[in-house]
Amino acid sequence: MDPLPSKAMKRPGTLRCGIKLFVLCHGLLQLSQLLYSACFKSTISTIERRYGLSSYSSGTISSLHEVSNSVLIVFVSYFGNRVHRPRLIGIGGLLMAVSAMMLTLPHFLSQPYNYDSVLHNLHDICNLQRNSSGLESCGRDETRRLADTSNLWLFMASAQLLFGVGSVPIQPFGISYIDDFAGPGNSPLYIAILFAVSIFGPAIGYLLGSVMLQIYVDVDKIGFGAELELTPSDPRWVGAWWMGLLITSACLLLTSIPYFFFPRRMPSGDHVIGSETDMSDDFKNPDVSLLDFLKMFPRMLVHLLLSPLFLMLVLAQCCFSSVIAGLATFLNKFLERQYSASAAYSSLLVGAVNLPAVAVGMLMGGVIMKKAGLSLKTIPRFSVAMLTVSTLLFIPLFFMGCPTQKVSEVNHYQIGQYGSLSLCYSNCSCPPSAFNPVCGSDGIEYISPCHAGCTNFTKVPNNTHRVQMYTNCRCIPGSQSDARPAPCPNNCPHLLLPVILVISLASLIACLTHNPMYMMVLRCVPSEEKSFAIGIQFLLMRILAWLPAPALFGTAIDTSCIWWRRVCGRKFNCGYYDNNILRNRYLGLQVGYKVMGIALLMMLGWKAKRTQEYSLEKRPEGPL
Repeated sequence: MDPLPSKAMKRPGTLRCGIKLFVLCHGLLQLSQLLYSACFKSTISTIERRYGLSSYSSGTISSLHEVSNSVLIVFVSYFGNRVHRPRLIGIGGLLMAVSAMMLTLPHFLSQPYNYDSVLHNLHDICNLQRNSSGLESCGRDETRRLADTSNLWLFMASAQLLFGVGSVPIQPFGISYIDDFAGPGNSPLYIAILFAVSIFGPAIGYLLGSVMLQIYVDVDKIGFGAELELTPSDPRWVGAWWMGLLITSACLLLTSIPYFFFPRRMPSGDHVIGSETDMSDDFKNPDVSLLDFLKMFPRMLVHLLLSPLFLMLVLAQCCFSSVIAGLATFLNKFLERQYSASAAYSSLLVGAVNLPAVAVGMLMGGVIMKKAGLSLKTIPRFSVAMLTVSTLLFIPLFFMGCPTQKVSEVNHYQIGQYGSLSLCYSNCSCPPSAFNPVCGSDGIEYISPCHAGCTNFTKVPNNTHRVQMYTNCRCIPGSQSDARPAPCPNNCPHLLLPVILVISLASLIACLTHNPMYMMVLRCVPSEEKSFAIGIQFLLMRILAWLPAPALFGTAIDTSCIWWRRVCGRKFNCGYYDNNILRNRYLGLQVGYKVMGIALLMMLGWKAKRTQEYSLEKRPEGPL
């Protein structure tokens, strides 16, 4: 063990400042950790568009860090205070900083973003003189695009797994260090301050993502002042998703450094001045080897899972955590697709409206828990009531949307002067991977100017980098056969703000149960098993909720796709979703999880009541 400096023994005020400084540093590190997670999730839909990922793939990547975290979290239960906890936290923070930087490597190793445009790729417009047989089915750009996607998987999967390793010691070692040395009187206050500081991380992360997504992805290659054809509202726009991750990497690096200067131990608040022997009880290592602990672990796990109260409570928490995972990963994409909001504006709404509501709900839940003194029997009743209200608030959302706009040859088919509409552009040699949506003068959307049969275009008078109108479009009926360079407008963008407000209110009400349900975990297990129970609770929630839920929600979103972009014959990312199916499946999966959680809590309340009645009826006189 490291000897305690003699000067520190004589200066209790300095040591008290030491634990306060540790609380501040740990709050900033956890804030940076959540800042990274939120910033990454806010850019998921942009990464999909840039590298042609499905929602299932992006959801899997976003949750991969849970794999390595779940595998290694078991060892935290063993090592506990046997190790230099501040130093391990610092190393974990540095690993997270490296992983955040690794996530940006696909941008620097990929070719510049290449989008379909008539200004730099005349294949995107109908050219009747071009020989269609001369076109390559899989050109050099398309091959590079697929290679970039493969590199993305390699770097991002590795980075996420490394992030999971780095995040293992952060919370358990940090909270236990504070609890050991802040003293029983100060520990709850310090831990509350810790979470109060870190809770700003997700909101700031989404706001940071919103700002970065308004900057063009290749700004490092073309400069800030370059004239651009695209605007942030264009479906081809890709924002600088990597810039926010570099900022969070710097934050993680800076907040990790102070941990290497904290001592392995410091006197607790109860006996600030004391000898090393005064604290020896805190650091006695049990005579159990790591191998013996790993052998004991399955037996301890089974024993804990045989507790009906604990098992039902944790399963209910897994249901509600799955809802949170689905919202955190894909809410901004849902708003983009359903209400034609830009990626930047969607992230802004999530960070400025939804996440503050979640924070307020958690805070109010803690106040209610303290003021009302909820018991083991009343916590399930309170939770069922609040979560039922939250679920009912979701019902109007199923009707607050609009169907997908009519897209030619996708969900709208018409017979024109050429018979089947596809014949009107059959000689245009349109590339299969073309995606540059335009809105025809007939109110129908077309995949690209080429698919609308447009043979010419005009530029904006004061900006030669932008197209004003596509003209002479053979596939658009009527005397004025023109097309605007943008998707046809959605007819319900006015519902965007009411929807995010309803979702935020439902989240606030649901989060009132967060603190009471966590406190119930501590009350339904024996005191000597509390630490182990919390570890198992986090392990099960990772394995059953945080790891599979993003992929499951991504699959639900993918199954609502009605037109996939294809590159070299391979499925790329989704170009069009059926809005009604997307809304029903995305929201329906959340409601399904909530209903399962409510059912488990009702069973839990019944079991808790029976357990309490049995305890009251039990007589001390023993068997007859």
